[in-house]
Amino acid sequence: MSKKNNMTIAAVIVTYNRRYLLEECLNAVLNQQEWSCEAIVVDNASSDETYEYMSIISAENERIHYYRLDKNIGGSGGFNYGMKKAVQLGADYIWMMDDDCIPEPDALRQLVFANQLIGNNNYGFLSSAVFWLDGTECKMNRQKITKAYYQNLDLLKEGIIRVDQGTFVSMFISRQTVIKVGLPIKEFFIWGDDIEYSRRIAVRHNIPSFLVGKSTVVHKTANNEGSSIVLDDANRIERYNFAYRNDNYTYRKEGLKGFTYYTGKCVINVLRIIMNSKNHKLKRSWVVIKNFFAGLTFNPRIECLEEDE
Repeated sequence: MSKKNNMTIAAVIVTYNRRYLLEECLNAVLNQQEWSCEAIVVDNASSDETYEYMSIISAENERIHYYRLDKNIGGSGGFNYGMKKAVQLGADYIWMMDDDCIPEPDALRQLVFANQLIGNNNYGFLSSAVFWLDGTECKMNRQKITKAYYQNLDLLKEGIIRVDQGTFVSMFISRQTVIKVGLPIKEFFIWGDDIEYSRRIAVRHNIPSFLVGKSTVVHKTANNEGSSIVLDDANRIERYNFAYRNDNYTYRKEGLKGFTYYTGKCVINVLRIIMNSKNHKLKRSWVVIKNFFAGLTFNPRIECLEEDE
């Protein structure tokens, strides 16, 4: 990897069957203002035109590193794989995003500015402000501001505030942090891997992490309703098996306080299903209840890297 100002940045982009969104995402990443970065694209065995497109442009542009997987290992597995590659290729910083994340032209510049302002050894991750297509907040990517945000009031004037939680829709993290806390858990497959990872850093390791308000991206999701087992389409109910199982692991690792929160969340969602779901109330409730218990024995190993990797 080439260095600029003694600093290498690799954007890790996980994609699956969204060739045209991937193209828009890549163009936005490779044409950032002032700061240059390379792109590591992890293709979860797409069956559309992604392979043909990426084979051509990765051969033409040495800043693009393309990895097509033999099978779909989910977003969790994709980020695990991509971050590992970034470390192995020598990246100092990793900028994570989905293929439907479109960074504004100065998104990276603002993240780098925040990195320099706070100091590399003084934070765990930086997170961009995420907007939807109509310019409103993207609900599924809302960060959680820490109750201790007042400890960093000096950063507020720069639009930077301390958070306990973020998502992989534009998360900026140093190589040192990856070495310290490990990789995202690939066994999560989908849903909650970024919540677990960000909370592992900010809550369990107690490393201050921040929302950088001047770094903005657009998340081109189909709608801006967020995710809710209460209201989601019937054909998506099974996907929530991952959500509730994975959340069990995440909050169980935070002790009694975390597990109490998770338990309350499950109870409240079952009540909401009974009162507000229009169909499949029993099926929706069973997903929550089943994974409350299944998650108790879900204990995947956190994969760690050595510095020389």
